[in-house]
Amino acid sequence: MDTIISRAAPADIEPLAALFDAYRQFYGQSPDVPRAREWLRSRLRFGESTVLVARRGGDMVGFVQLYPMYSSVRTARTWILNDLFVDPAARRSGVARALLDAAAGFAREDGAAAISLETARDNAAARATYRAAGWQEDDTQWYSLRLDRHALP
Repeated sequence: MDTIISRAAPADIEPLAALFDAYRQFYGQSPDVPRAREWLRSRLRFGESTVLVARRGGDMVGFVQLYPMYSSVRTARTWILNDLFVDPAARRSGVARALLDAAAGFAREDGAAAISLETARDNAAARATYRAAGWQEDDTQWYSLRLDRHALP
């Protein structure tokens, strides 16, 4: 079955919100589809992110969400791939790879200097997926400072 990747449109909000809620639950957040729906609707309405969705047989089975960033050193736009999720029933079928390739293509077409992502060091499956798609671990180290009650542990 072919995987079709497209940019999310307003009509995609309901199935996308369900997937986004499942993604958040994967990271230990409580189920809250209305919150997921409003978050996505706001990001899309104000052009704050780009969401690409994957469909198989007409069903939405995954998404990737990218946020624009800027590199002062490169004096160029970059993108961060902040969210990637594939429905468990569609995993290990090439959907994640198709989304990663589409995200890279989007950033390239946008004229970006780079696209980056972060993942947990112990997420071996994700790290293997990224490496297989041509992504490379770099020598930088990210730091975080938790500011609010919504911060992940």
